[in-house]
Amino acid sequence: MDAKDHQIVRMLQEDGRLTNQELADRVNLSPSPCLRRVRRLEADGVIAGYTAIIDQKRYGLAITAFLRVRLVRHGEEEVRIFEDRIRALDEVLDCFLMTGDADYLLRVAVSDLESYESFIRLKMHAIPGIAALDTSFAYGTIKAGRYLPMTM
Repeated sequence: MDAKDHQIVRMLQEDGRLTNQELADRVNLSPSPCLRRVRRLEADGVIAGYTAIIDQKRYGLAITAFLRVRLVRHGEEEVRIFEDRIRALDEVLDCFLMTGDADYLLRVAVSDLESYESFIRLKMHAIPGIAALDTSFAYGTIKAGRYLPMTM
């Protein structure tokens, strides 16, 4: 990726609905080379897709919880089962494999505390092999990253 590719990615992160002409104008390219670059970035997997950014609270999911999970064992089968089950839970927005005390860090979105309790009792407790769960609730957002930093 060169500097022009980084500019294209940045513009599309800011507004994924830009027309090719608008994008080309913003990055000082003619439309054909701009479109070729975008298609190459898509084919290479740099641009993985396009989506709308939704306001979580206005959508009805007012609670964000960060759930640290520690597994009993770390065998291949236990890890596969845990990760497959987590992928299937709509409430889990992100799941990170961690170093340190927790094995995983999950970002969870629910409508209220009762929904979170239900999520823990009915969904998380049903996953075998969990040794410990530890939750922190976010009560404010200082920065919600939407754009990857420029690397050049």
